[in-house]
Amino acid sequence: MIEVRPAAPADAGLILGFIRGLADYEKLLHEVVATERQIADALFGPSPRAFCDIAEAGGAPVGFALWFYSFSTFEGRHGLYLEDLYVVPEARGTGAGLALMRRLARRCRDEGLARLEWQVLDWNAPSISFYDRLGAGTKSEWITRSLSGEALAALAEPGTYA
Repeated sequence: MIEVRPAAPADAGLILGFIRGLADYEKLLHEVVATERQIADALFGPSPRAFCDIAEAGGAPVGFALWFYSFSTFEGRHGLYLEDLYVVPEARGTGAGLALMRRLARRCRDEGLARLEWQVLDWNAPSISFYDRLGAGTKSEWITRSLSGEALAALAEPGTYA
């Protein structure tokens, strides 16, 4: 039986471990620079802007969903953006991922939110198949763009770009 609970401050190290597990699976472990303190501050500080749910099997943590509120200007309503969903390899196929997604779907329903969105790497066939089974659509006409590092810092400076 899978149970889903809100993450608690004592879970910061566990959450960072899940993040590292996900990054390793995605071959991006070298990009993880987050610390346990940063995770604790972001999720449990005075003004949290991100939230987390933990899936447990038999009382043992087996996965997490880290999410935040988004907003649709077209619909005039908030939604949820799922930043990360991860289930440890030995618990895949047990319903932990489904339980986490159901928890988020219920939150959307109960709070009157417009949608639940996320991204998945194009090579991640098992996850894509899972999301297809849930009835999730693909927004192939949208291209995700990002600014970070030096490009973000440069844009923040006046007179850098015409």
